[in-house]
Amino acid sequence: MYTSSVSFLELSSNGYPIAKGEHRIGKLIPTKATESINIIRDIYKAQGYVWLKGFFEKETILEFRRHFFTSFQNSGLLKTGTKPEEGIFSSQEDKRVTNKILMEVVRSAAYESFCLHPKLWQFYDAFLSGSSYLHKRKIIRYMNPGDTSTTPAHYDLIYLRAGTDKVCSSWIPLGDTPVEMGGLVYLENSDALGRKMEAEFSANNGNLTPEERISAYNKNMTQGGWVGKDLADMVERFDSRWLIADYEMGDMVIHSPYMIHAATQNRDEQNRIRLSTDIRYQNVRDEIDARWQNHWSLDDML
Repeated sequence: MYTSSVSFLELSSNGYPIAKGEHRIGKLIPTKATESINIIRDIYKAQGYVWLKGFFEKETILEFRRHFFTSFQNSGLLKTGTKPEEGIFSSQEDKRVTNKILMEVVRSAAYESFCLHPKLWQFYDAFLSGSSYLHKRKIIRYMNPGDTSTTPAHYDLIYLRAGTDKVCSSWIPLGDTPVEMGGLVYLENSDALGRKMEAEFSANNGNLTPEERISAYNKNMTQGGWVGKDLADMVERFDSRWLIADYEMGDMVIHSPYMIHAATQNRDEQNRIRLSTDIRYQNVRDEIDARWQNHWSLDDML
C-alpha cells in the first residue's frame, strides 16, 4: 500500500477528496530513463504514460528553477529571507503582479532554451521516429500551499483536436514534488477510456461547425472541457484507481493525449510552492494544431 506523510484520504482536488477507499489509490510505475527507446515506447503504449526517472541532470532543473523564482524575488510571492530556489510561499500574493511576471518568464529565452534542451529534442526525435516539433504554447504552473483550485481531470486531446492525436505531453516537475505537494495523478488504464470518450464526442459533434467541433467548450462537452472535478466520484464511476507518486527533481512523465489526469492540492507542511511545466512534442510531419503555435496566455481559452 502507498505510504506518504499525508494520508491518501487527505489528498484533495478542487475541494473534493480524490478517493474514498484505499483500493482506489495506486502507485505510478517508474521506468528508468536509461531503458532503450523501444522499451520506453512499449511501456507508453501499454500504460498510456511513462514515468522516466532521472531523465534530466538535477542541475539542469535547478538552474531553471532558480531562474524562475528569482524573477519573482521582489513580487511578494516568496517569503522574505529565503533563497528564491527554495520556493517558500509568503502566504500572500498580488496576482496582478505575479501573472505579469509569469507571462514574461513564459516568453523568455531561458524557458525556450530549457524546453529545447538537447536531451529533450533528441529523445523525442528517437521516440517519434522522425524530426520532432515543440509546440510554441508551453505552460508553467505553480501551486501555492493551501490553494484549493487545481487542474480538474481531463485528457489533453480535448484542447488539441485540430492536430494529430499522436502528440505527446511532457509533464516535468521543476523540483522535488512529493505527493503532498500536489503533483499529477493519473486514472489507471484511462488511455482506452479517453479514446472511447473522444469517439463518442466525435459522433455527437457531427452537426457542429468545424470551429465548434474542435472547441473544448462546445455543447457536447462538460463545462471547461473537463471530464470532471469530483475525482472520488470519477474513480468509482469508471471502477479504476488514481495513480500517485513522489516525483523527484530530474523526473519527466510523458502521457498520451487520451490519458486522463488531474492535479491535487498542495498541502506541503514546509510551505513550498509546487512548480512544474507541461510541454508538447510531436512529429513535425503530422498535422499541427495552429492554436498551439502561439505563446500561452492566461486568457487564451485553451
